[in-house]
Amino acid sequence: MSEFDLIAKYFKRDTQRGDVLLNVGDDAAVLQVPTNRRLVAAVDTIVEGVHFPVGTDAAAIGHRALAVNLSDIAAMGADPAWITLSLSLPRRDEAWLDNFSRGLFALANRFNVALVGGDTVRGPLNVTVQALGLVESDGWLTRSGAKPGDAIFISGSPGEAAAGLQAIQKSIPESSVLIDRFLWPEPRVHLGRALREMASAAIDVSDGLLADLGHIAEQSGVAARIDLASLPISPTMSKLFDRNTCERFVLSGGDDYELLFTVPKNRLLLMKSLPLQCTQIGEVIQGSGVICHRSGQPVEFVNRGYDHFA
Repeated sequence: MSEFDLIAKYFKRDTQRGDVLLNVGDDAAVLQVPTNRRLVAAVDTIVEGVHFPVGTDAAAIGHRALAVNLSDIAAMGADPAWITLSLSLPRRDEAWLDNFSRGLFALANRFNVALVGGDTVRGPLNVTVQALGLVESDGWLTRSGAKPGDAIFISGSPGEAAAGLQAIQKSIPESSVLIDRFLWPEPRVHLGRALREMASAAIDVSDGLLADLGHIAEQSGVAARIDLASLPISPTMSKLFDRNTCERFVLSGGDDYELLFTVPKNRLLLMKSLPLQCTQIGEVIQGSGVICHRSGQPVEFVNRGYDHFA
């Protein structure tokens, strides 16, 4: 099979989206953007040996490559619409491509996302997805809106993905739930939509809760204070790891793709309508940086998250 045969067989799909005017097969796609909405764009690359272990199931790689981008769209409060895909493969492997495309399209179909273009090359295994979404002309979320007095919330069970990666690396038994949380992250698209009406700032947790909360604090010109006793430690994780290790996973593990957001006090009652369990873990205060405390005493964490070039 040639490069173009592979693309046609594994990545060219019919779409039900009426806003795709020209699909895969030309030099570029043509898309219809509604006049009353704004285009939101995000792009992420995942690399074998960096973002996922060598030998990871190809379906999980396809799912993950899309999920991390849908998570960015969700953090903006936008609705995902289209994606493009750039795939670098060390060799032609049709079984791998079949599984990869199944994982990718299974998630894309859940959120009515159309693959509208891309590229396939020979090289080290890495996957780049660009996601494009739509949002109301005045309704997107940013990292820069947090104010002193706002409550800080995190969705779901952060830390489980980092625990799952360690379970893979150390072959820890009885950890399949945690491993799935790492391999098959769930983008919080529905939550992101709901937060448009209540959150003052938002970000998805990719590099670690402390690191990503630091981005909100910096861009909002405020400080964030976290109460360690309030961290949501999942029962699944606490069965396999002690409290200190669980806290480290939650605060600096990354790869959760949960949403971290701030809510003004006068909107807290709206939280009852959210489609996912969210936990208040702290408060926005005046100052700069992120401060952790336990029983009123400051606690310092040296490792605050993942940095590719640290």
